[in-house]
Amino acid sequence: MTNPILATDSYKHSHFLQYPPEARAICAYVEARANPFADDVLFFGLQTYLLDGLSRPIAAADIEEAAAICQAHGEPFNRAGWQAIVDDHGGFLPLEIRALPEGLVVPTGVPLVEVENTDPRMAWLTTFVETALLRAVWYPTTVATLGRQCRAVILAGLERSSDDPQGQLPFKLHDFGARGVSSGESAALGGMAHLVNFRGTDTMEALVAARRFYGADMAGFSIPAAEHSTITSWGRARETQAYATLLRAFDGEGRVVAVVSDSYDLDAALSGIWGGTLRDAVLARAGMLVVRPDSGDPVETPLRAIEALWQAFGGTTNGRGFRVLDPHVRVIQGDGMTLATIARLIDRLIDAGFAIDNIAFGMGGGLLQQVNRDTLRFAMKANAMRDDHGVWHDVAKAPATDPAKASKAGRQAVIRRDGRLIAVRREDAAPGADLLVPVWRDGTLLVRHDFDAVRQRATT
Repeated sequence: MTNPILATDSYKHSHFLQYPPEARAICAYVEARANPFADDVLFFGLQTYLLDGLSRPIAAADIEEAAAICQAHGEPFNRAGWQAIVDDHGGFLPLEIRALPEGLVVPTGVPLVEVENTDPRMAWLTTFVETALLRAVWYPTTVATLGRQCRAVILAGLERSSDDPQGQLPFKLHDFGARGVSSGESAALGGMAHLVNFRGTDTMEALVAARRFYGADMAGFSIPAAEHSTITSWGRARETQAYATLLRAFDGEGRVVAVVSDSYDLDAALSGIWGGTLRDAVLARAGMLVVRPDSGDPVETPLRAIEALWQAFGGTTNGRGFRVLDPHVRVIQGDGMTLATIARLIDRLIDAGFAIDNIAFGMGGGLLQQVNRDTLRFAMKANAMRDDHGVWHDVAKAPATDPAKASKAGRQAVIRRDGRLIAVRREDAAPGADLLVPVWRDGTLLVRHDFDAVRQRATT
């Protein structure tokens, strides 16, 4: 699945025969159009495409494979064009890609990326890469934007109820989504996008991606945790023994262990085991126990768990007047968590007098899988064509049946005006004001973002 000539839609192979004969260059831009999900998007993920997609040169074997597939598939094949890329460009696509800095929060309707061919024989190439480029941008940008919204909701709850909002925030949303996505690549891209906003993850492909593509030595962290099989394998009669084994195995200063506690009867586990038989063992530990309810109402059940742990272990009242559990115990809710249920649970806990310090949230498929290209209405559209006299002409669509799909005309620039990013025609931008800068040209990476810088931009 690594042939770049086939990483596109079938109909793209016919487009080299469709552009005007005078076309020497096509310029196209990528944006998230206005949508009901978010007014601003957190731009992230382009660098993975540059380093993993465009850095691999096309070879003769790719041309032969693509030619055979296109012929059998019913599509024309631009053998001369692809052979020229191999012969004259060393297999690297002759493209210039301009982009905003990754991690930047950008209003919808503002271009994130602009692409232009650099070989005048290959005006068809700009839009040929649309499929692969959009996949690399819409998905991680959408996950990062969703994570940013979750971060804002959680931070607001912490600011209402916690003495240390910023210190608590990085580990308040944990990624459990690896098993819920469609591929390992999705786990890597989506999981890495989550880590722009938070530090907690169980998606290990994301750690590899952040290291490989953004130079992050270790982008996220996790803790030992039980699953139902490690508890139920002991049998119901030995549930207490199963829990006690975990307390012993993962004790130590600063250590944390999470134990799923609903295998049989959550309320009995909370009051009879954690708050009863094993209470002294929990309090005698140097580390922290995190109790995980994993079924029931996603708002009321974790609240009930925190109330039961408060009855058993007590705690303190912080400077804002909210109850904080004894530091030996906390709760994590990973079942049924969405942006909406997280907000409801936070409100419910605060109404009950509990600080958000007491809980962490986990998301799986709701974070990494329940998004699509239409969530943020991503699109790539041609906006200009240069003819054989070197003159640029506007290119745009304006469908009468859906004015919201109208596209921008003319090569674009992104500037700051009154503190807000806006799109203008490139010729209307003052020198040095355009934030769309070349990041890739003809097989060479011109700008390389590191993960720390992406995170910094995302939170400023």
